[in-house]
Amino acid sequence: MKFAYQVNAWGGVVGTPGAVTDISNGFYLTPGGPAPAIAAIAAAGFSGIEIFDGNLLSLGEGKDDFRRLLDEHSVELAGVYSGGHFIYRDAHEDELARFDRSIAVAAEFGARHFVLGGGAIRSTGRQDQDYVVMAELLDQVADRARSAGLVPSYHPHLGSLAEAPEQIDALLAASSIGLCADVAHLAAGGGDPVQIIDTYADRLDYVHLKDYDPQTGSFMPLGEGVVDMDAVVQAVVRTGYSDWVGVELDGYAGDAADAARRSFAYLDDGPLADSSTLPR
Repeated sequence: MKFAYQVNAWGGVVGTPGAVTDISNGFYLTPGGPAPAIAAIAAAGFSGIEIFDGNLLSLGEGKDDFRRLLDEHSVELAGVYSGGHFIYRDAHEDELARFDRSIAVAAEFGARHFVLGGGAIRSTGRQDQDYVVMAELLDQVADRARSAGLVPSYHPHLGSLAEAPEQIDALLAASSIGLCADVAHLAAGGGDPVQIIDTYADRLDYVHLKDYDPQTGSFMPLGEGVVDMDAVVQAVVRTGYSDWVGVELDGYAGDAADAARRSFAYLDDGPLADSSTLPR
């Protein structure tokens, strides 16, 4: 396994304002340039990064500078994260147009993983049919991502249609897309990350590691919350997964570089460093 780190710890996540009136123009992005994050991620010991689709699409004429930045710090683009509403069938065409742009730029930069989050929640709450409609679009996007050489996966997330275990089950029963198991979001949503990984062992296509403090509702560096990381990694190893593992914090109020160093130290020096438990 190789370890990547999300740049969103340096600035969090915002969205493009054009999406208010144009669904095909809505992307996640972390404000500010990625250079400080990439330098700190590499210095912490990680060999890859994950980034939002909006950051890549906003590069414009700076694409070569971004490539040089990756080369300078000897890091790869492990994954690109995107998301959408998914549940409004009459908007699927516009959402597909947006995902096509995200897939194209991810493939252009040689990304390995294309991660999809989201799934809108109606003002009236979740409806059973929403999972079916969402699955239809997820499967279309996944097919297009695979055709571009990417590995697509769905990331259950707090505040989205698939948050709790039964909601994740409903969506994955309707869709054929692989699972990105974010162990902190799974725990915060009321699930047992190990059980969910075991249940979907044959569909595990990507992993996000971060810790979680239920008392504060905060995501934490590895080893500083309640998630049993050793058990999680053993569950991942049982599936035979040996690809990139992303580490992240979804934004961080403290020193982001220090948090990255602490997480890498946990991977490098803690119980996960046992090569019999965690292939490198």
